[in-house]
Amino acid sequence: MKYVSLVIALFLFVQCNKEKEEQEEPVVTPAQLKIELEFDSTLPRLGNFGQPVSVGSGNAAQNPRMNAASLHYIEFAQDSLTPLTTGSVVYTGEETSVGGGRAIDFDQAILKSNNSRFVTMDLSQLSPGTYNWLRVSLSYQNYEIDMVYNNPPLFVNAPFSGTIASFVGFNNYISSLVVKDSTLQVNGNKLQGYWALESSIFLGGTSYGSVTQGDSSQVTVVNPISSTSPVPAGSCVVTGKLNSPLVITGNETESVTVVLAFSINNSFEWKEVNMDGKFEPTAGETVEDMGLRGLHPYVRN
Repeated sequence: MKYVSLVIALFLFVQCNKEKEEQEEPVVTPAQLKIELEFDSTLPRLGNFGQPVSVGSGNAAQNPRMNAASLHYIEFAQDSLTPLTTGSVVYTGEETSVGGGRAIDFDQAILKSNNSRFVTMDLSQLSPGTYNWLRVSLSYQNYEIDMVYNNPPLFVNAPFSGTIASFVGFNNYISSLVVKDSTLQVNGNKLQGYWALESSIFLGGTSYGSVTQGDSSQVTVVNPISSTSPVPAGSCVVTGKLNSPLVITGNETESVTVVLAFSINNSFEWKEVNMDGKFEPTAGETVEDMGLRGLHPYVRN
């Protein structure tokens, strides 16, 4: 009897588990929209209206080496007639009025390196439609640049490096800022074009470092459809056309990865004093422009 009871109990246990498994629905993961960053010095160098441009007369420029960047706004636009904010806005960064006016909250900004994913969200946040353009507001860049120091006869074109914290958002509230190793206490709003430079140089067996601040005289904001869909001055909303239209039906089961490829082709530009193509701040050379030189978004297959 004990054997029979054990067999019956085992049968009932197996049967109950089988019925439970049949009743459980499979877990379905929603399709995702993945936004990635890419900074490329081989992309065309464009001006404000999307036309190829060379470095300005009396200026020089170089390709920065990107450490990190942050975005404040991402919008998918159907066509070149879609007004700003009327497309499908999928991301907006944190803002604050602590500094006295509406500003990007740098303390809460997402900082990501080159060739990394900036943000992931459910694809359902992108409304059904056919999209040809992206609008992206870049708010912050951190990158390395090359400089030289001249103090003849001991030092002639002595090379050294610098790290720039570059703020290109419309307005930025910054409590404190780590440029590279040094921390600046700002505790206020800084308009588009504010930068801080931490430099270091090794001379005569001694390392020297300093931190300087300033504002660039302009920030290029590329918008090839400015005649039909303009953006406000100072917004730093860069506009770029997708390599092929992105069609969203609302019934997608596969995730979509969109790469925001930004041109950094000679994007760090300065006003020359010594016409030698080398950035020499100790000679009075000043930052002229640090805006990105175009957006070339594409869908990664």
